[in-house]
Amino acid sequence: MEPARALPSRRRLLQGAALAVPTALLAGGTTTARPTAVADYPDADWVPASSSNQTASNRPTSYPLTHIVIHVTQETYADTLGIFQNPAKQVSAHYVVRSADGNVAQCVRDRNIAWHAGNWTYNTQSIGIEHEGFVDQPAWFTHAMYESSAALTAHLCATYNIPRDRAHIIGHNEVPGATHTDPGPLWDWTRYIRMVNFY
Repeated sequence: MEPARALPSRRRLLQGAALAVPTALLAGGTTTARPTAVADYPDADWVPASSSNQTASNRPTSYPLTHIVIHVTQETYADTLGIFQNPAKQVSAHYVVRSADGNVAQCVRDRNIAWHAGNWTYNTQSIGIEHEGFVDQPAWFTHAMYESSAALTAHLCATYNIPRDRAHIIGHNEVPGATHTDPGPLWDWTRYIRMVNFY
């Protein structure tokens, strides 16, 4: 008897369908290739930040990837995505995780430098993950958010050989010279690192 196989998620099926239709019919019957933007992380939606809020690069060739920086948005998920898409804001992160269901959006390609840490060296050598919520309101830190974020961090650590420990998975407040306090004292680091290592 064959072992049971996990069924693909709805998101995977929809992305597969989009990839299966590579051309679009134009007026006059001609066709052109349809751009298919797929996130680097398979379970993320691609919601690009403005190119004015990031630096193009070729990491990890141009800079080694050594850290994951954990942030809390101090905004809603939708407002955070809007801020990253606004070229006047001069800020971005690679990923944003929604509180209610753990949905992940990728806003900056892993190879590019997001402007998230407030320290250029850390920006060049890290991937920033924003979490919807407010540092003084623990209800935002849902199980779905922790679970989804931990799976993302585990994937990034495996992809870029980043150790799965607190020396390499840090809070924004731990970046040298940081003026931010996120993710704050209510973020459960013990739980989070345990989940990252589980995945």
